[in-house]
Amino acid sequence: MYVRDARNRDEAWLLDRIEEMGLDSTAFRSRDYVIAVDERTNERAGFGRYRIHKTDEGEVCELTGIGVVDGWRGQGVGAHVVERLIDLAADNEFETVYSITDSDDYLRQFGFESVDAEERPTVIEDRLEQKREEVDENVVVVAIDTGAFEMPAELRERFKNAEKGGSEAEEPEESAEDFGIDAEEATYKYDTG
Repeated sequence: MYVRDARNRDEAWLLDRIEEMGLDSTAFRSRDYVIAVDERTNERAGFGRYRIHKTDEGEVCELTGIGVVDGWRGQGVGAHVVERLIDLAADNEFETVYSITDSDDYLRQFGFESVDAEERPTVIEDRLEQKREEVDENVVVVAIDTGAFEMPAELRERFKNAEKGGSEAEEPEESAEDFGIDAEEATYKYDTG
């Protein structure tokens, strides 16, 4: 498993996954995304976006549109997408990266923290209002200094051994009791015993 920059040929796949997951696709550009790929099957497992907002006050970096495909969740895919996005931000000399999310608990495990309204750049405040209207009214703003990102060791290990369906439990076998049938008392039409 590895994370790479998105390519033009990934655009249709990205748009389909973003729509399926109900993620933000405002000002979509495939070149802003990174994609987690299984090196054995070349199957895409997750993605995320690094969006730069140019303002009069300077540039602001936002992570958005982070998603993991069903069957790949719980294996560190999202964590490595976030890590790659923060590395890109650091490479481009951003000290702080923002995210507007309804899953702030997930990002907090890497060192993201809440940002008070008076400390938010205007563009992030505007995006917050936009996302509250379009995505979910419970979204919040979190941020991290690019040098403070920490990958939990267990997520790094899971990612090394990730495989489709690896974290999802197998479906249990159904029994008569699942359908409200008392197996000891029931009689069957073709019972020969």
